[in-house]
Parts: sequence; structure tokens; C-alpha cells
Amino acid sequence: MPKAALSLLLACLSFPVAHARAADDEAASAVQKNLGEFLELLALPNVADRPADIQRSAKFVKRDFERRGFETQLLANPANRPLVFARLAGAPGARTILFYIHFDGQPVVPEEWAQPSPFEPVVKRRDANGAWHVVARDALDAKPLDRELRVFARSASDDKAPILMMMTALDLLKAAGKRPRFNVSVVVDSEEEIGSPSLASVVAANAALFKSDALVILDGPAHPSGRPTLVFGNRGIAQAKLVVYGPPVPLHSGHFGNYAPNPAFRLAALLAGMKDDDGRVRIRGWYDGIVLTDADRAELAASGDDEAALTKRTGVAKPEKVGATYQESLQYPSLNVRGMASASVGAKAANIVPSDATAELDFRTTPETDGRHLFELVKRYIESSGYHLVDGTPNEAERAQYDKLATFTPGSVQKAERTPMDSPLGKWAYRAVHAESGPNPAVDPVRIRMMGGTVPTDVLVDALHLPFLMIPTVNADNNQHAHDENVRVGNLVSGTETIYALLTTPYP
Repeated sequence: MPKAALSLLLACLSFPVAHARAADDEAASAVQKNLGEFLELLALPNVADRPADIQRSAKFVKRDFERRGFETQLLANPANRPLVFARLAGAPGARTILFYIHFDGQPVVPEEWAQPSPFEPVVKRRDANGAWHVVARDALDAKPLDRELRVFARSASDDKAPILMMMTALDLLKAAGKRPRFNVSVVVDSEEEIGSPSLASVVAANAALFKSDALVILDGPAHPSGRPTLVFGNRGIAQAKLVVYGPPVPLHSGHFGNYAPNPAFRLAALLAGMKDDDGRVRIRGWYDGIVLTDADRAELAASGDDEAALTKRTGVAKPEKVGATYQESLQYPSLNVRGMASASVGAKAANIVPSDATAELDFRTTPETDGRHLFELVKRYIESSGYHLVDGTPNEAERAQYDKLATFTPGSVQKAERTPMDSPLGKWAYRAVHAESGPNPAVDPVRIRMMGGTVPTDVLVDALHLPFLMIPTVNADNNQHAHDENVRVGNLVSGTETIYALLTTPYP
């Protein structure tokens, strides 16, 4: 499942130096002890199209939780990609918080990676010019731990790193003779990157098991500043396919150019009409229902994003003007062309008028704008542009009657979700990471109203009716979903401290 959002942020490459505190040193030492275990987990292939690989990963994760005293079980699904469920009792009479993590990963193209295999973890260090160099794995054993080292592997950041952080936080608790201040339930998903198709049915079949008071999702990149980050919502996603038709078969461009309409040009014009030059969607009703108050805008501005660094990171001269800032832009639904095709290019290109042209679209939604509603708005726009919509390749009668023919096929929908920043859950998490027991007591956490990426919050929230919060912990420049995905070792430490702070703070 796409997650674009904060992973695009490389607003800065420097992170604040952690205070030299005993708790910080203990966390670093505990992480260092568990790095071998982390590398073993990264070496397990975890792409959903190979259920046998998913099963091996699930057993590995289950075993690691059992070693920390959890009661565990594998939750079966129809695709033979089991989820892991683990539970640890906290203080007597305490409430229960359900943590969500996932261990599956995006598909890989091995030749794109600067290492032998995405599933052979490589340790690298950056030189003064910003270039990465492979170093021996025993660099991870050096004292003190070099926090600027990176581990490169598929799922190093998305989302196996939080598994290591959770395990290490639990090890710290045990070493201190403590238990969590609440009952800890953990579900480790096996299908997040393909939209978690089985999650709803698994939750429904195990309702008693999932009974909790709150939901915390450990996924995504932290703010580039390195400050602890709390995310109170996420955009949803809807996908659709648009095909514009030309002649029944490709035609010679010399004989029929200037005569047979080219569907590629028509598709380009149709898409171009959907947005203005500032990136705002022109389709009527697209932004209806989105209202940002002065207080909302103040909260968005408080994130402290470096807008100049963002434009440099994205490689554009200026951003679109949907919102006044990066954070504000994420509060509105987006319309994106994620792929286009018509005939062939390069050596296979032919001098033809193609028979059709295709665009794959995605819409990032908000709680105020459901994906199905956006489908209807796009459909109306296409029809208002003179197109007759058909269910598939048009027949001879349709071609004779209608000048402009297209198909518009809605796809899957995942809902956006948002929880109030001043909810009891939000206040609890803020207190935990801001307290003296937290990772950076002198640093105010970043609070994000809604991130751009999509995680299966809608499934869990709709099924369990729980308040939720996302706590991202990995470095912003982690290349998730792409080649050379990586995690900064220092984020493994700070993420462990964040989870430790949560576990040691009573939930109201």
C-alpha cells in the first residue's frame, strides 16, 4: 500500500545530538545487543506474493515476542499469510493498548539496489561529500555506537525497525525490573503493503482478542528535525483507471495522421483540464467540506517544516499552491496521475495513431472527502468534457455513434482517519514523550494533524471503534518503497526510547 507523505522529506541531513544521559546510553547499548537479531529479520524475504516467505517471517517475529514473555499466536488468513498477535499483561487492572506494526515489504527490483541483494543487509557510512560506503558489520559493535551508520535492506525502515524498537524497549523494562504500565497487545500485519485485505476479517474472527482501549500505529518516518513525532491522522487512498479510445486498431500515422483522432492527445487534454497551473484541482466540488480554522493553521505551522529544504529535496522551483505550506497541503484531497501508457516508446515505437491511451490515477482522501464521492466527481467531469463512458472496449455501433469514448473504472478505497489532538490518547502520548523519562525531555514533540501516507487505520478503527495515534520513528530520508531503503542507527535508539517512554506512562 502507498505511503508517499513524510518519506519525501529530506529537509535536513543532520539530527540533534542526544543528551548524554544514563537512559540514553542504556538504550544505545540495548539496541546494539539486538542488532544481530535485526539483521536476521531483514534477511528474511517478505513480499506478499510469496506466502512461504511470509510464513517464515511470521514465525521469526512470533518467537521474538515469546522470548520477551508474550503470549503469542499466528492468526490465519485465506492467503496463507499469517498475522502475528502477541499480548503481555501489565499492571493489575490496567487498560489495554493495541500496537500495530507490519513485517511485510514492498516488491524489489534487485538490480536497482547498490548491494548484492535487498535481503542481504549492508551497513554503510556516509563520507564528508555525502557518498555512502559499505563498512564491515562489526562497525555496529564499536563502542560507543556510531548513530550515523545506516543499515540498508528492504523493510529496514518500513516496517521492521519498529519491531526491533519494541523488543528493545521491552528488554530495557525487564533489565530495570519493570513491567508496562498497561496491558500490551501487538498485531504484526503480514499484508500492509498490499492494502491489508485480510485484516478486517481476521479482527472480526478474533474480536475478543483485539479488545482494547486505544490503538497506536508504529509506522512511518519521524519529522526530519529528529524531534519525537505524533501523527493524529492519515489520508486515505482511492485508485482508478481511465482509458480513452481511438481507432479499433493502430493506424499508419502518415496515411491517417490529421484524420483519425489520436487518443493520447485526447487523454492528455482531459488530464490537463483536471488541474490549473498552481496544482489546484478544477473539478467542481473537489475541496468541498474542507475548513481549516486559524487554530488548525497554527497547529500546522508549529510542525516547523523547512519549506526551502522541502523544495530542494523534491527538486522543484516552487511547490503547488493547494495549501500555503507543506502541512496545509496534506489537509486537502489530492489527484495524482501515477502512470500513463499509449503504444510503445524507444526502440519499439512505431509511426502510428494508437488505438487507446491509459492513465492510472490515485486520489489521496481526507475524512471530509470519501473516495467514492471523488470517483463520482471525476466521472461527471469526464462526461462533461464530451465523453461517452462504456464498460469496456467499445463496439462498432458505439464507435459509429460517439466521437469521444472512454472507460472509467474505480478501484479500491481506503478511508482517511483523524483523531483530535486534545483527545485523552493524544495527551497521554504527548506527556509520555515530553516527560523526563522520554527521549528528549527538553524538546517539544512535533504534532502532525494528518500525514500524507495511507496505512490501514480505517480497517482497525472501523472494526474496533478505538481512538488511534500514529508514532513514526525512522529517519525521514529512508527511501521506503524504493531501492536502497535504509534505517539510521540513531533512529533505532531514539525510537526505542520513545516506545519505552510510552510503556512506562500509565494510560488514563
